[in-house]
Amino acid sequence: MSEKNAPALIRGNILAALVRFALPVLLALFLQAMYGAADLIIVGRFAGTAEQSGVASGSQLFNLITMMITGLSMGVTVLVGNAVGSGEKQLAGRAVGCGAVLFGLLALVITALVVPFAGPLAGLLHAPAEAYEQTAAYLRICGLGTVFITAYNVLGAVFRGLGDSKTPLLTVAIACGVNIVGDLVLVAGFGLGAAGAATATVLAQAVSVAASLYLIRRRGLPFAFSRRFFRPDGWCMRRILRVGVPIALQELLVQFSFLFIQVVVNGMGVDASAAVGVAEKVCMFLMLVASAYMQSISAFVAQNNGAGLPERSVKALFYGIRTAFVAGAVMGALALFGGAQLAGLFTADAAVITGAHAYLKAYAIDCLLTAVLFCFVGYFNGCGRTVFVMVQGIVGAFCVRIPVVYLMSHIPGVGLFEIGLGTPISSVVQILLCIAAYRWYQSRAKQSA
Repeated sequence: MSEKNAPALIRGNILAALVRFALPVLLALFLQAMYGAADLIIVGRFAGTAEQSGVASGSQLFNLITMMITGLSMGVTVLVGNAVGSGEKQLAGRAVGCGAVLFGLLALVITALVVPFAGPLAGLLHAPAEAYEQTAAYLRICGLGTVFITAYNVLGAVFRGLGDSKTPLLTVAIACGVNIVGDLVLVAGFGLGAAGAATATVLAQAVSVAASLYLIRRRGLPFAFSRRFFRPDGWCMRRILRVGVPIALQELLVQFSFLFIQVVVNGMGVDASAAVGVAEKVCMFLMLVASAYMQSISAFVAQNNGAGLPERSVKALFYGIRTAFVAGAVMGALALFGGAQLAGLFTADAAVITGAHAYLKAYAIDCLLTAVLFCFVGYFNGCGRTVFVMVQGIVGAFCVRIPVVYLMSHIPGVGLFEIGLGTPISSVVQILLCIAAYRWYQSRAKQSA
């Protein structure tokens, strides 16, 4: 493949190519966070604390499900990215079709598990009594929309594998607008509370999927694709699952640890429950740059490794760490000194704002740490080292974050700041594991060269 015809990620200046790809990813994640935040903001303004707690608890469970789907879809990103980087266009088509079948089946399973059992799931979340019905309604409606949530993430994985970060930006912008309008109509206008917020979210995802499919049909794909690819291709499915399952399991267990925090805090009362829900929404914005680099480095590394250019992958990792760390310092300062003002965008309740700011002070530390950790995770994902990614995530979640939160919650008079410290402490351990693994993999590569 000539330099001129090569995909943009495997030619030219590394930092420039990475930043050009990461900026649309960052904007898309920002808009995605916006329509997630819109639920909590509008419910907080036009409903009540119980409705807001229902959205906070219900969205935590669906964050877990969404992150699991996103992790599994990384198998599609890596397989498509490798195929594009190596010029194997038919393999890219097989990966897309097989991924669609696989994730369609997964969406049906999730729907069957969530919708009939929304009530018991709200109970497992320890939803406060005042917010039990609202939490169950939120879960039930989002469960019905799982097919759209799944399709959105798979389409995003395909675009990233192709090196296209602009199309997902456009579709998520459309979804953001639909969700905000839906929240205003259903929550503020019709007073539907948590149920209205869930309905608006599902509708937004459905419109986003429709827009993505329309753009694919209009623009076409850079490889041959037809209906015959929509089948459970055994080889492709194994490749997707080999990369995606460890990431999905890691995301599932890591998000479970954050769900555990929500469950612990729910036992502290409805104000604390709403405060952590608000703080977690703020954190989505604080972590945007790190998250954008994680996704972008994965796609960059997958394409460059597929093209036989691993040295570009390594340079991209360290460029990402340096630039993300600067952004992390800014985000950390915002959390530390402006946490109350940020929380005030979501709610007018003084107790909720105070609790959210206390929780965010712990995240101010993690903003710096996540900048490093997420870049390493993106690099390892792109290399297909997803078993290690799973291991370090499980160690951080179950050997550090959950034990710290559990111990803190049993200290008399403990506050949300102490509860929140479990996250930066786990990040330190995970970074140390990533550094050790990176050095080990590099030494092995030199020995085999």
